[in-house]
Amino acid sequence: MGNDLAAFAKENGVKYFMISYTDLFGGQRAKLVPAQAIADMQKDGAGFAGFATWLDLTPAHPDMLAVPDPDSVIQLPWKPEVAWIAANCIMDEKSVEQAPRNTLRRLIDEAAGDGMHVKTGVEAEFFLISPDGKRISDDYDTASKPCYDQQAVMRRYDVIAEICDHMLALGWGPY
Repeated sequence: MGNDLAAFAKENGVKYFMISYTDLFGGQRAKLVPAQAIADMQKDGAGFAGFATWLDLTPAHPDMLAVPDPDSVIQLPWKPEVAWIAANCIMDEKSVEQAPRNTLRRLIDEAAGDGMHVKTGVEAEFFLISPDGKRISDDYDTASKPCYDQQAVMRRYDVIAEICDHMLALGWGPY
């Protein structure tokens, strides 16, 4: 077992852990667990009703456990009292095969067995919209091809810089 998550919480001022896994649609599912309970969660996992979270399960299936991977813990720079942690989904002491992280781990192992190395990444595209979701957030962004417009970038500098600063704090190179 990797890092002691309770010690990590104490050393870094973490009050809560967001134990997370990905559903079949790519959505993040999570439980917010107080640091006082993380030692038990690290050992036994956090219980979830898997059928309720798009993992191709039914209510007849037993509870699924999301077992935190201590090597994946990330303290959120924008909310330092919270640490995000990826989890491996298990049921009846076996991997939930359709859980995306388990599938990726299996494919990485298969590729390694064939002498290959898997690389994966995300290009997170996003749009800034108004709070009601009915229009873009910048009333001056009216170009038919607004991509890379320097004036539009500078009008949203504060948001873009904040996102970039947090990515850098996490060690995620934006370029």
